[in-house]
Amino acid sequence: MLGLFLQNIFNALQWGSFYSMIALGYCLVYGVLRLINFAHGDIFMTACYIAFFIAGALLLSLGGGGWVVFALTMAATMILTALLGVTIERVAYRPLRNKGVNRLYVVITALMVGYILENGNLAVLGANARRFPTLIAEQVIHLGPVVLTNLKVLVIAAAVTVFIILQLIVQKTTFGMAMRAISYDKFAIPLMGIPVNRIITFTFVLGSALAAVAGILFGMSYPVMDPYMGAIIGWKAFIAAVVGGIGDIKGAFLGGFILGFIEIFITAVLPSSFKDLFSFVILLVILVLKPTGFFGVARSTKI
Repeated sequence: MLGLFLQNIFNALQWGSFYSMIALGYCLVYGVLRLINFAHGDIFMTACYIAFFIAGALLLSLGGGGWVVFALTMAATMILTALLGVTIERVAYRPLRNKGVNRLYVVITALMVGYILENGNLAVLGANARRFPTLIAEQVIHLGPVVLTNLKVLVIAAAVTVFIILQLIVQKTTFGMAMRAISYDKFAIPLMGIPVNRIITFTFVLGSALAAVAGILFGMSYPVMDPYMGAIIGWKAFIAAVVGGIGDIKGAFLGGFILGFIEIFITAVLPSSFKDLFSFVILLVILVLKPTGFFGVARSTKI
């Protein structure tokens, strides 16, 4: 019984790591722009497909997998996904922001961008599921009654590392200080000589790069891909960010693990078909009791 409990804890840590990394991307964009980038889940999906083709090319040219192939795939995918995020910001969001339109129109645009990514993938690559290539040979690790794999440990370690690096960037760097300043008063910041558009671009670079990390590790852990794989996990990661406190990095990080633990332990005691039902009900109760999330703070808005 204890072994099963510990096994589920590690499974929840792995599953929650994916939610956390994606939720951090939502958190970054919302923290700076007060915009829910609903296309973020589909950026995660696109990153997984980008990694699929890059990894395939590297495996053919280098004759096999390994840590070198993994590192090159990760670096190239992060760069290309960051360029995708910047392109979306420049083409879809910035024109609306410069015109000062109602925020609702920007949200609708974000939803449309997500559908464009999904259906563009569907039109170009087809509806057939694809299998992500093996970059690193899976190794089983036995810790008493608990069975782990090197991929599971890698996912959890990556989530913690990403969180620490992101905290250092936001709290200790000039760009991070500018990001926090824009979140407090975006109208006064240009008067202080801070290039707002450059900071926003940097924010989308960071958020999209996080989606790339999550996309590669998800593809390696659950290798079956399809054009709609980012929809449900993206929505759940957004809910995790809200539960933790949207706009707060610690909240988004912990919110992902909260959702991961809820889903894994519900699946352990009930049929898997109940997972989403109970997960959303529990999260709804949390938000009813604490609408700002665990770490969120209610803010007054000037009209």
